[in-house]
Amino acid sequence: MTETAELGDFLKARRAALDPADLGLPTGFNQRRVAGLRREELAQLAGISVDYYTRLEQGRARNVSDSVLDSLSRALRLHRDEETYLRNLAAPKRKRIARPRAQRIRPELQTMLDAIQSPAFVFGRYLDVLAWNRLGAALSFDFASRPAAERNIPKMFFLDEHARELHPEWETVAKEIVANLRSESGRYPDDPYLAQLVGELSLGSEEFRKLWAKHTVREKAHAWKVMINPIVGELRLRYETLRLPDDPDQALVIYTAEPGSGSERALRLLASWVVDPAHA
Repeated sequence: MTETAELGDFLKARRAALDPADLGLPTGFNQRRVAGLRREELAQLAGISVDYYTRLEQGRARNVSDSVLDSLSRALRLHRDEETYLRNLAAPKRKRIARPRAQRIRPELQTMLDAIQSPAFVFGRYLDVLAWNRLGAALSFDFASRPAAERNIPKMFFLDEHARELHPEWETVAKEIVANLRSESGRYPDDPYLAQLVGELSLGSEEFRKLWAKHTVREKAHAWKVMINPIVGELRLRYETLRLPDDPDQALVIYTAEPGSGSERALRLLASWVVDPAHA
């Protein structure tokens, strides 16, 4: 799909997500056949002509000015990640990616991972799992047993039924993963690997297909997550995500438990099992 088509679909999805009542529209305007604002209402809020906005949604407008993007962001009430995504899609010039660049981590980064006494990972573009420490491997999926091409969080989450056993809040996490993948895709919409990944996920998972069609964008950098570990049971962990300064396509993710909690004790038990599996 072209960037202009993606831009149009995103605008339509965000327009449909707006509640006219929240914008102070007269009561009579609320008798609608479809959800959200009409094109003419959104165009009026953004201060642009209905014809120009229609061309934007239909993928027929190019070189959108910063002032128009500012107005659309305000009218659509976009948060920071959504506004960044909008600007990425509307960029008039973009470097085309002939083939995805192979991602590797520096050996020093793996050494640091191994020294971290909490589950830790390095994610690459489109949530590929590039590296992990031993406690990270014991936390959820067995990454080492999978081919490198299959070490991808969206693939494991939507195409592996085991994911539902590991994540009791599967629906919530699924929405976060797809919104994060959308955010990533705005940076490299021409990447052929992205098209292949989205196609494979769409064919293999109806849930992914429905969530992807919503065009929700959010780069979730920190939150709590509940997981069921096969060795120690339920864990409630907080993760923090740090982009690597010398390679923004890579991110370090570390999971920790609340001090003094049952999850902290369970995580310590899991760590002892990793050091000496005979304890299990």
